[in-house]
Order: sequence, then C-alpha cells, then structure tokens
Amino acid sequence: MNYIPFSNRFFNQRIYYFLSFLVLGTTMFVSCKTETDFKPYDLKTEYLKDPIGLDAAAPRFTWKIDADSQYHQKEYQILVGQDSAEVAQGTGAVWEHASAEAINLVEFKGKELIPFTAYYWKVIAKDSSGASSSSEIARFETGMMQTENWQGHWITDTNSIEVKQAPYFRRAITLEKEVSKATAYITAAGLFEFYINGNKIGNHFMDPVYTRFDKRNAYVTFDVSDAVKESSELALGVLLGNGWYNHQSTAVWNFDKAGWRNRPRFLLNLKVTYTDGTSEVIATDADWKTSLGQEVFNSIYTAEHIDARLNQSGWNTTDFDDSAWTPAQVVEAPSKHIVAQAIQPIRLVDTLTPVSITKLADTSYVFDLGRNISGITQLKVQGDAGTVFRVTHAEQLDSLGDVDLSNINVHYRSHDDSDPFQTDIYTLAGTGDEVFQPKFNYKGFQYVRVTSNEPVNLSIENLTGYFAHSDVEQVGEIKSSNEVLNKIWEATNAAYLSNLFGYPTDCPQREKNGWTGDAHINTETGLYNFDGITIYEKWLADHRDEQQPNGVLPSIVPTWGWGYDWGNGPDWTSTIAIIPWELYQFYGDDRALRLNYEAIKKYVDHITETENEDGLTTWGLGDWVPVKSVTPKEFTSSVYYFVDASILAKTAKLLGNEADAKIYADLATRVRSAINKKYLNTDTGIYESGLQTELSSALYFDVVPEHLRSKVAENLAKRVRADDKHIDVGLLGTKTILGALSENGYADLAYEVASQETYPSWGWWIKNGATTLYENWDIDAASDISRNHIMFGAIGAWMYKGLGGILPDEQAPGFKNIILKPNFVKGLEQFKASHKSPYGNIVSSWKREGNLVSYTVEIPTNSTASFNLKDFKEVMQEGEALKPELLTLSSGTHHFQIKL
Repeated sequence: MNYIPFSNRFFNQRIYYFLSFLVLGTTMFVSCKTETDFKPYDLKTEYLKDPIGLDAAAPRFTWKIDADSQYHQKEYQILVGQDSAEVAQGTGAVWEHASAEAINLVEFKGKELIPFTAYYWKVIAKDSSGASSSSEIARFETGMMQTENWQGHWITDTNSIEVKQAPYFRRAITLEKEVSKATAYITAAGLFEFYINGNKIGNHFMDPVYTRFDKRNAYVTFDVSDAVKESSELALGVLLGNGWYNHQSTAVWNFDKAGWRNRPRFLLNLKVTYTDGTSEVIATDADWKTSLGQEVFNSIYTAEHIDARLNQSGWNTTDFDDSAWTPAQVVEAPSKHIVAQAIQPIRLVDTLTPVSITKLADTSYVFDLGRNISGITQLKVQGDAGTVFRVTHAEQLDSLGDVDLSNINVHYRSHDDSDPFQTDIYTLAGTGDEVFQPKFNYKGFQYVRVTSNEPVNLSIENLTGYFAHSDVEQVGEIKSSNEVLNKIWEATNAAYLSNLFGYPTDCPQREKNGWTGDAHINTETGLYNFDGITIYEKWLADHRDEQQPNGVLPSIVPTWGWGYDWGNGPDWTSTIAIIPWELYQFYGDDRALRLNYEAIKKYVDHITETENEDGLTTWGLGDWVPVKSVTPKEFTSSVYYFVDASILAKTAKLLGNEADAKIYADLATRVRSAINKKYLNTDTGIYESGLQTELSSALYFDVVPEHLRSKVAENLAKRVRADDKHIDVGLLGTKTILGALSENGYADLAYEVASQETYPSWGWWIKNGATTLYENWDIDAASDISRNHIMFGAIGAWMYKGLGGILPDEQAPGFKNIILKPNFVKGLEQFKASHKSPYGNIVSSWKREGNLVSYTVEIPTNSTASFNLKDFKEVMQEGEALKPELLTLSSGTHHFQIKL
C-alpha cells in the first residue's frame, strides 16, 4: 500500500478545521494540541467508498491512519451530519460519537436515518500526546430503506416464459423545472440495462445480482443527475434479460422448472429533485411501452443470440416513434423484500487482446486469449445482411486445433441445436461495421472459435476478450524466488475472481452454481487476496433465505430447490458457520456472526439430529475428487460437525450468551471425543488408515489430543514422504494438508509438497499451461475436468500463513494484533507476503542464505504483532541479541537477522 503523503495543503486545511472545531467548543477535543503528521484516510461506509442507495439502518464506518511508526490512536471522534460544511467545521447534527479506543470500526448509533438522504461524515483521531487530525469528508446516501417506500408497479410484457426475445421498455417524459439532482432506483427479476436518452447508465455488468427471487430482490442505485440535467426531454429505456429468473436452457439442475420462473420484470423509481426544493418520482406503470428487438435469445447459462436485422435503432431516445409498441403489463412483485445491492458490482474489469489467431478454413478461425477467464467477447465484423457468425468459447483445443467443449458441456441437456453451449450467434444487418457483445451472459474460456456461413477474412483486431467478475479490490500479494509458486498464486487468484459474481461459484462455464464446499474451503484464500466482505455478507443472506425450518441448507446457494437432498452436510454447508467466523477474524466485525447466529444454531442442532450410535454423522459429500485414497465420509463430516459446534460456542460467548456457549462447547468436546474414540489409535497415533486427509484434518482442526499431537504429525510426515512428497487428498484435504504440516514442525516438507511440478500437484497444472486452477489433479481425467475451478485453492491462503506467517489473532481480530509465524523453508531463497488489513498494509518478507535469514516485517498503524523467537537459535535486531521469548512488535518496520 502507498500511504497518502503529507502536504502543506493538507496541513493548512487541518489547521482551519481544527480552529473552527475549537471555536465550536466540541467537548472531547477542547485541549488538543496542534495537528501533527498523521491523518485518517480510506473512509468507507459499509465497506464501500462513498456509496449511494444504502438500506442499512446502522451503517458501519471504517478508516485507516496514515502515520509514522510512533503514532498510536488514543481516541477518536465520529461526526455525521446532512450538511458537509457543518461536518467540516466540527459539528455532527445527526451523530457525534467519541471513544477512548484505538479502533477503526464503529457502527452508527445516531438519529434515525432518513431514506433518500445524503449524509456526510469524518473522523478525528487523537494520539497520546493530545495532537489531533481530521480526515477528509466522506459521504453516503440512503436508498429506499424499506420495501414500502417504492412507488409505482412492477411491469413486464405480455409474452409467455417460452418467448425467447428479450423485452424492451421505454417511456418519454418532460421535466418542467430545472433539475438539482436525480437518482434512479431499479430492481429486476432477471437482468437489466438502463438507458437515458440513448446512453447506458453505469458501468456495471449483469445487474442485479442473483438472489432467490421469491424471497428477496436486489435493487441498484444510480446517480443520474448529469444525464437528466442535459435535457428536459427524457427517454427512459430498459432492456431485460432472463438471468436465473427465466432459465430457458435445460441442464441437470432443472432451473427451467424453478418455482419462481416467469417473464423478466422490473420496477423503476426515478427521483428528481428540482432547484426550487420540490421533487417528484417517475415510476414504472402501465403508461410504459414495450416491444421486442434484436436480442432474440439470452441465457446466463449458455449464450446470447442477436439478429441485428431486428434492431430498433434509437429505441431509447426521445425522437423514436413508439406508436407500434404495446402497453406494458402491471404484475405482482416477485417477492415481498427489495433490498439494496450494497456490494461491489460485477464489471468488465480487464480487456484482453488475443495472443494468436489460427485459420481453420475460409469460414472458421480460432483465437487464443492467452489465459483462461470468465467473461465475454466482443466481435467486430462486416458482411451482407443475413450473414451468421457463431462465436464458440472453450477452455481447451482438440488435436486438430479446434475448440473442444467436452470437458464443460457435460451437464447441459439441450433438446435441439438452437442453443449451442457457450456459443453466441450473431446475424448481420449488413450496415457496414457491426459490433456484437453479450449483455446478459458470461462464459469460461481461453479459446474462441468464430465461424461464418460465408467466407470471411478475420484478424486479431476482430475479437476482444473481457474478464468479468465482482470488482473487488485486491488486498494481498505474494512474491517469491520460485516462479512456479508465483504462478500458482496467480492462477489461484484468477480462478477465485472467475468464480465471483455477486456470490462465489464453482466454475464459470459448466455450472455457475454457488457450491458451498468450494466456497468455505477457499474463504481464507479470498480474504487474504481480496476485500470481499460485502460479497460474503450478501451470500450469507442468501443462505438465510434458503435455510429450511429444520436447519437444513442446500449444497448450492441460491437454488430453486436442487441440493437439499444431495451434496449437502457439514463438510459442505458449514459455510453458514465458517464464513461468518472468517469475516470476524479478518475484519474484526461481528455483524455476520450476529446476523447468522440463529441460523448457525439451527444448523448445528440439525446435525445433532443426524448423529448415529457413535455420536458421529455420515451426512455429507466427503473428500471430493481425491487423487487416489478415499477418507471415510463419517470422519470428515464429523470433523466439520466439531468445527461448527466450536464456532457456535465461541460465537455465543462473544455475543454474551453464556448458556449457549456452555451447551455448544460441551457438544464440541463430546464430538471431538467421539471422533477420537472411533478413529484414533492412541498407541500408534494414526487416524483410521493413516491417509493424508485423515491425519491432516485431525491436526488442522485441533481434534488430536494435545499429548498425541507430535506423534500424529510425525505419522502425517511419514505418510507424505511415502507418497513421494505429493498430495493424496481431495477438496477437504487441500484445506488441511499444508497447514497441518507447517504448523507442526514440518514446514520444509509442506513447501516441498506445495512446490512440486509433477503429478499430482498444483505445479503440474502450471507446467502444463494452466493459468487458473483445475477441478481434477489428473488433467486427462474422464470427468470432473473443468479448467477453471476454485475448489483446490486453499494453497493461496497457506502461502500467507505457512510461508509469510501472517495470521489474525482470535483475541484481537481484524489484525488488530497479528500473529507472526513465518517459516523460512529450505529450497526457497526469498519470499514476501503483503496483506492490506483493516488497519493498513502488513508485510512479511524474508531472504534466506544457508541457515541465515534476513527478515523484515511491517506492522500498520494501530496494530501490534506477536512474534515468538523461541524456535530460532539466535535473533538479532539492530545489532542487539534478543531473548528467545514472545516478542510484541509495535507499528512500523522491523528488521531481524535470524540464525536457524
């Protein structure tokens, strides 16, 4: 992270604010000294920068401090008001909150927030010397806040769910007064694009995010002031796509039979405020008109078809003649709850130019984008009217160099060839240069075949790729002297982002489902690398929508009903407990635990109902896609039963529910004992058959009795060496194998496993050209062979923990205190891990030469770190020998010379 530099301009501004603050007599800081070289920055509301359209009644405020290593925040004050000038001068008319704490997260507890209102806030930090510093002004704007605040009606057209053409909607209006501000609130069941006077509003892709449509619908807020001020004559246009709501393609999950399925529909409120202080809302109703156009088919699962001959040019402009259009149909709302889409939107984040093009025939070309992505392509071509182009997206090529979809179309159940998998179909209008780009679909691919029904000359310039995903900020980075390890990290991140579309998915091509097991295994990987709390909190709300009265959760979330009877169980659907706990560890924010506490409790109680005579559970899917050895499902499911009960007990204690804390702590103890009673041979220190997943899971999740830990760890090391220092695990084992080794004295061995380049290993994929992670260790397997799967991505988190040694402290979460446990492994000369925590950038960097290590660690302002020196022969800092004890580090940069 590059901290904001201090400047004279900021200094003068701070003095002005500070003097104004003194004159106003704000109580807490009357005796403050002049400001010094520190400043609050990176202010966010609900983890978003200056968001609009928030529904949160008690939004969370976060900030960081830019300061030198000597600074420590002793106190802070939050000021919130509706007048930015008043806030700048030191008055918070809506909320003034002061606290003598060195924290950077606070929940709003001021006057009741008003819908459709802009609020301004700042934070004033004070150090131990009495000096203070004020942040710049941040803002947020409330949205509907309650479903009842919506005006107008949901509308659609009169076509049936089987009609393939996408519906267009428009309304022309005239504004009689001068506009001060305009805000659009729009929700849809399906997907939408919104236009004003021919211009698309916003840079989002595939709004709104996927939810269970009969339980909850998301709305998106746009500031359209500039667009509305341009002219008093406005044409409002909306184009709807099917999304997951009207799933016309057929696959094994039967989304085409979803109970919520219907023709796409939407609700729009355009709130216009005039310079005279009055306002009005233009809302959807029966006065809107509708028609069909060139989007002749769209499926979020397969592709998009466009017939440019049917284009209604200018349909969303004021001078368009809509006399042939028909009135829109007013319909019932899909659900009773419309909620703000307060998350990072999906965007077309990266643009890719093909690295090569191969001509297969006069009518067929194959483009290679150079890496596997999720997203879309844009095709620019010329041709006669009626010329048809087919654009097929694939992850691999066959022996002849043509695209091969056999690894990803296996669950598709097409009734005919009208909807080919991952194949956009474009029919030209014959108007010269024509540009085609999907609006309501995305795919997983690296290779693109473009075919035409007429001979055509194509070059690299004809095709552009776009990497699409939820646009989350990158907050982590790994660099090392091992290039394969670096590429594994890059591939892990690419797979993670390829599977983040407002919810975590398994793969961006074959399924696009929110598989729970894949997600919880890789939550740490995601959070070390990306600021994803808003996505996970939204997905947890999806979980609450899906949870049955008896506590059962489906294996995919959201769902229309598939997954309640297969693939779920503690090893998979522990998402409801694990993800809130990880969010608490990474952000120090307990809201997810509070919101999901009852859901976790119901879930754990249901697992208890599945117990067998041994006090264990067989409910689950098991260690999915193992290399060769299969761990008993009862063992892995029961381990996660223990994990969930433990999290529930700790959460209950955190929330002050001592009775529940005892109940579930006792339950966790009982389950742990039951696992050990059945599976642990106390004489040998071996669990069951002594497989990698069995031994590592018991160690990693603290199932092993303390007095047997070293023996079990030794057995795990023997097992790994017997497996030629390669993995022999499935999905569940990838979470535990490396950490169990590195946390129990075998970090060198863990690194050897992680850095292998022969089968089976992550490096084997890289050596065979992978730019994302695969679904199967065997790249030539007959099934489970997606080439863009996040399921085996836990190695990404291990790099931060097992090599960099950056761990959150459960007693001071959110990296308020950092646990440093770096492993200076043999065979790796240099390593650097950095993570932008809620307090700032953490860096753990080392260089090894023989048994000597130069270690540098950076601790952000307001954080501390615990570094245990007991395992090293000698540690020097600034020429001074340090005692072999637990060292507490303050913020700043620390250099150590270590002898191993």
